[in-house]
Amino acid sequence: MLINFLILLVSLVPSVLIVLWMTRRKNDPLYKKSCHSAILRGAISVLPILALSGTLFLLNGAIRLTLLKDVDVLLYKAVYTFVVLAFAEELIKFLAFRLLLKKKFCAYSWADVTALMVIIGAMFGLMEDLPYAIDSNAITMLVRGFTAGHIGYGFLMGWFYGKRLYTGKKRYGVISFVLPWLIHGLYDFSLTPQLLERNDSFAIIAVLLALADLVLLTLTILFFARASKRERYSMPIAEIEPAVSE
Repeated sequence: MLINFLILLVSLVPSVLIVLWMTRRKNDPLYKKSCHSAILRGAISVLPILALSGTLFLLNGAIRLTLLKDVDVLLYKAVYTFVVLAFAEELIKFLAFRLLLKKKFCAYSWADVTALMVIIGAMFGLMEDLPYAIDSNAITMLVRGFTAGHIGYGFLMGWFYGKRLYTGKKRYGVISFVLPWLIHGLYDFSLTPQLLERNDSFAIIAVLLALADLVLLTLTILFFARASKRERYSMPIAEIEPAVSE
């Protein structure tokens, strides 16, 4: 029991470090205030997903035997992972992100917008890992913690949404949601037991997607290590003006 708890703590280290880095990358008090709001929103946003997952877990049998009784089990799992789980999680995070930007704590830069979404993703993943740890083994906890999928998805969402604000081109706003949703859904689906039952070779998909999450985490780190040196990432975005002080 103690060993599992220690492994859980170790698995949370990447997310905690990323959140601390994102919060301390600028000394602007208004930016820090927005980061604190992002931390809270990211942590809270996992609650409706846990409620949805619990409800669907209880209704799963009834749904499978009634509405989807003639649907192939693998197809059902694809619908469940892509449409229900991945879509719902990315939508909740995206809405939390958009609502945060509307608060207009300060004139955000492209990098700031990305950082706020990374914080939301990191906190969502951190809170999600806690209940998952109950039934997970040590390897699963460490893989989830150090690939940090929600950080990578948050980076994609924040970067492309920042590009949408920077360029004024709405298509980047669409990409900011669709791309992390598809990668997330494919990763969840690749872990479906029924998929592996069809062919063990499909296990390579999950491995490749876990590596992709690790690549996204690396890109996140590299982006913020260099963002301050590039004007387009550090300059305020015209569409987001600071709130007027009262």
